[in-house]
Amino acid sequence: MKLANHKAPRTLDLYVRLCEGKIINKKEEAVRFGVDERSIQRDIDDIRAFLCDRAAEHTTENREVIYDRSKAGFVMVGGNSSLMDNDEILAVSKILLESRAFTKKEISTILDKMIAGCVPQKNMKLVSDLIANEKYHYVELRHKSVVKDKLWVLGEEIKECNLIEISYQKQVSSKEMVKRVIEPVGIIFSEYYFYLNAFIVEKNEAGRYVQMYDYPAIFRVDRIRKFRELGEKFKIAYTNRFEEGEFRKRVQFMFPGKLERIRFRYTGSNVEAVLDRLPTAKVISQEESGVVLEAEVYGKGILMWILSQGTKIEVLHPQSLRQEMYDICSRLAGMYAGDATE
Repeated sequence: MKLANHKAPRTLDLYVRLCEGKIINKKEEAVRFGVDERSIQRDIDDIRAFLCDRAAEHTTENREVIYDRSKAGFVMVGGNSSLMDNDEILAVSKILLESRAFTKKEISTILDKMIAGCVPQKNMKLVSDLIANEKYHYVELRHKSVVKDKLWVLGEEIKECNLIEISYQKQVSSKEMVKRVIEPVGIIFSEYYFYLNAFIVEKNEAGRYVQMYDYPAIFRVDRIRKFRELGEKFKIAYTNRFEEGEFRKRVQFMFPGKLERIRFRYTGSNVEAVLDRLPTAKVISQEESGVVLEAEVYGKGILMWILSQGTKIEVLHPQSLRQEMYDICSRLAGMYAGDATE
């Protein structure tokens, strides 16, 4: 709806202050603007009509202006869904702080922008105060690399299906650099770091790039020192497209490898924690000796998780994984054998 020109600045002023959580008293506003109270009431009615029109067009709009007798004035209640409640902004802020994914300067900038853009002005100080201590004590990761800009550029390479060559630092301590030609297909965050999922390719005898493995490699984004486009596109059939969500369900600690189905017995007290950790896991049977589960997993990261469970998990299948667990446990027993005999 359109407001009359002579009253538009006044009505907009009232609207903005209502959005900021201010109380509008008709008598005070009439004196402030040099008009009678009926003019202020008409302004309020116009704002109410505007919000009503928006509610009809946008199902997420639920704001309205009401008269609050306890405050002796008009206030705006409800909230636009584009803004976050105190509990939402606090939860998201704590997740970001706990992730430690960004440098201290980055996390401070991100949180400030998020609060300024998503939190109603009247709640900004409260939210800022709630996370101030954690921001102050935030510990950035040792690589101290700015990754957010790199993530966006790599995201564009993925979208455009550009073949790229990367210079990758395998280990920070050794500073060993390798070059790889890759087909970038996804970006995932896990355990403090951002990772690029990509198929490693090499030229065949015909001079065409072909995939070396049928599963994607995993590169820590902060260790990608340089990358460049090779001026070629790659194609992946729709049925074989990479899906970050599905990959994430099946990988532990970002260790790459082939996809396999494992079966294990769990004798702990909280099988729900196992099902949360392994989204593809399914309960096969419940026995006196424990719960038998199956899950699809990529790579050897599953070994690290199984070892973290101690005697609560026994690998049943495949035999190769069971044997690997036996070998690891034997070496562990050897490491501590001397202490046990003393």
